[in-house]
Amino acid sequence: MSSHHIVREKQEPALIIANGESCSSELLGQLLEWSPFVVVLDSAIHRVMSLGIKVDVLLGDFDRDIDLEEIEQSQYPIEIVHTPDQDKTDLEKAFDFLINRGFPAANVVWATGRRADHSITNMTNIIRYKSKLSIVMIDDYSVIYPLLPLPNTFEKWYAKGSKISLIPIGNAMGICSKNLLYQLDNEQLILGYRSGNSNEAAEDGIVSISYLSGDLLLMECHD
Repeated sequence: MSSHHIVREKQEPALIIANGESCSSELLGQLLEWSPFVVVLDSAIHRVMSLGIKVDVLLGDFDRDIDLEEIEQSQYPIEIVHTPDQDKTDLEKAFDFLINRGFPAANVVWATGRRADHSITNMTNIIRYKSKLSIVMIDDYSVIYPLLPLPNTFEKWYAKGSKISLIPIGNAMGICSKNLLYQLDNEQLILGYRSGNSNEAAEDGIVSISYLSGDLLLMECHD
């Protein structure tokens, strides 16, 4: 898989490659075209290098046996960022890195699948960055967005029947929707008790979702 094109003043989202389940080569190729700046977590670097991907930043606590000299030679020029903070996951450190570098957005791949604890942590931790970095987590079956509360409103065009799930992280209140099959009108969703799983677009057109407070993920899923 070849290298990517040149970053244009950080207009495009960066791509973070974590160390969960691999996605299809087609999806990864599309993400590399959309996201020309690539950050790889240390635990995934050998998997990424085996695909022939050019990496811009290698980031992590380097608590595994990694030959940094070999990586520097094969990936030159590459920036190696040591982040030893054990109070944050490597994915969180990658978000912090991009925020500090002035990136407005990030696509994240290989962050789900394999270990359930890592998957749940990765999906839920993106909520904490929702006001600082526009994050989209993607795998072969799902696209996950953290939504911002009012005055922000999520709007996107969907084909009729497109699966849309609303998953609260904790308690999300005052949820309203337009053009969903199961409409929400000032509703409350609570993780573990009531979620908006497997809703869908009622008709071709714009789906609109807003909420007052709390934290809410939107997931576009397909089998």
